[in-house]
Amino acid sequence: MLKIKDKIRFKHSENLMKQEGDVMRSIDDINKNKNLYILLKERFSWMNNFIDQNAKGIEVGAAAGFSKKFIKSKNFKISDFSNHSHLDHKNIDAQATGFKNEEFDFVISSNMIHHLPFPVKFFNEMHRILKKGGKLIIFDAHCSVLLQLVLILMKHEGFDFTKNVWSLNEPSTGIDDPWSGNSAIPYLIFNEKNEFQKKLGEKFNLKYLKLCECLLFLNSGGVTSKTFYFPLNFFFLNILKYLDKFLTLLFPKIFALGYKIVLEKK
Repeated sequence: MLKIKDKIRFKHSENLMKQEGDVMRSIDDINKNKNLYILLKERFSWMNNFIDQNAKGIEVGAAAGFSKKFIKSKNFKISDFSNHSHLDHKNIDAQATGFKNEEFDFVISSNMIHHLPFPVKFFNEMHRILKKGGKLIIFDAHCSVLLQLVLILMKHEGFDFTKNVWSLNEPSTGIDDPWSGNSAIPYLIFNEKNEFQKKLGEKFNLKYLKLCECLLFLNSGGVTSKTFYFPLNFFFLNILKYLDKFLTLLFPKIFALGYKIVLEKK
């Protein structure tokens, strides 16, 4: 990975994004903002390729619960660490959910792993609640040069490549702050292939990994934290979508802002 810095972290008071963590206001925005709608459609619709319509699934760390607009499973619920009224399951810690063993055919995690203090606890918990052959379907940050630059300019969350993401004792991000983020976490998990195999190879097969997303996100106005954007119609948003495919395919280390990942429980 090309690194601007090995680590940088910002306080919430320094953040230049607006409405940080304001989940309820972000729910209203998707109905007003075509840019955001297309971004979220791209983030979630691909997941249906790995989901049977009759499968039982849950999203952990769902926040605003946008996945419900795009996931086609008839038996799909959303959960979060919060207690907002739109959630099916409230006050659920993704590192210790309290769900039954082998309860789900699939679990979705969207932009949540980079907020976790102990990612290894999360993967152990997902392995426990998934049925054999069940899918852990992930969208999360890819800490490319562009993402590092955006985080620095906006003073948002930050990144730390020096963390040991496999530790059960040293947190990878703020342990008492659900909105603390370390956008280097997914890279440290999924790009260090030997370490991934050593730590999780007995539990999961890596079925799918693709780098994605660039301009659609940058001109979305933000999901749960907000910033300025240029409103576009669907014609121009589709042009951005194809430009994203070009940039992330040819220059992923520079431009790709996201991972699409599917793990299958052994």
